[in-house]
Order: sequence, then C-alpha cells, then structure tokens
Amino acid sequence: MSVIVFIGPSGAGKSRLGKRVARILGVPFADTDKLIAAEYGPIADIFREHGEPRFREIERTVVSRGLQGEGVLSLGGGAILDPGTQADLAGHRVVFLTISPEAVAPRIAGDADRPLVANGVQDWVALNAPRWAIYERLADATFDTSHRPNDQLADEVAAWLTTT
Repeated sequence: MSVIVFIGPSGAGKSRLGKRVARILGVPFADTDKLIAAEYGPIADIFREHGEPRFREIERTVVSRGLQGEGVLSLGGGAILDPGTQADLAGHRVVFLTISPEAVAPRIAGDADRPLVANGVQDWVALNAPRWAIYERLADATFDTSHRPNDQLADEVAAWLTTT
C-alpha cells in the first residue's frame, strides 16, 4: 500500500482528520510537523533561529522519508512548495483538505506553533492564495472541513479511499 497523503492549508484539520482516517483503515498515522519537532525541536524555534529556507530543507527530508512508509501522512501546509515533494506525491493518493477563512480564524488564533500566520486570518489568506492551485493540481480528492463534523468527514474520506 502506498502512503495516503493529506495536504492543505494550516488549520484545515489534516492531522486531526488524518488520525481518524488512519484509525478507520487500521493503518499507521504520521504528521511531518510532529516528526520535525521531535527530531529538530519546535518549528517556531527553527524559523526564528535558522529561517524558513532551513526549515524547508528539513521538511523536505522528513517528507521524503515519510513517503517511504505506509499508512496516512499529514504534510505541513507549505511542504507542497518543494518541486521534489510535488514529484514524489505522484505515486500516492493525495487528499486536499480545504477550509474557509471564516472557519479557520478561530483555529489559528493565537497559535504560536504556526509562525507564518502569527497575525491571524489575514496572514493565512495571503499565505495560501498562491498555494491553492498547487494543492488542487496535486489532489486526487478534495474535502472541505469548514462546517462538517470530523467523524462524518473521516468516514467519507475512508470510503473514498477504499473505493479508489
């Protein structure tokens, strides 16, 4: 089985939904942001001490490693910016989780673990506008997480995965 990959903007619920889908399917779950933090320290510290380019190098390494495994893998929102990652995703089923600015605002408010959206939803919109076309191009399926219960979404994603 190839890795099932969740992509999308920060706050869309990739980790939360990915865990539920993995549990339904009985497969392992991994989150690249959590893997980075476990190996290299807090992401906000990496950004502050080494800058975004260094973070993206680390992220690329962790994503590449994660794609070699099995189960469900949640990528950080910007991981899809790397051309190598984009190419690597071609061999996997990719689920794009969308969310509206209104729905994401309370999820990201005051979250110190999201350094690129530190000023809230305005930063989020500006950050994700140029990424949206990449997410759409890479995705095999798209699910909106704005206003639907996570259990219902997890069941729908799992059903899609088992029928494709």
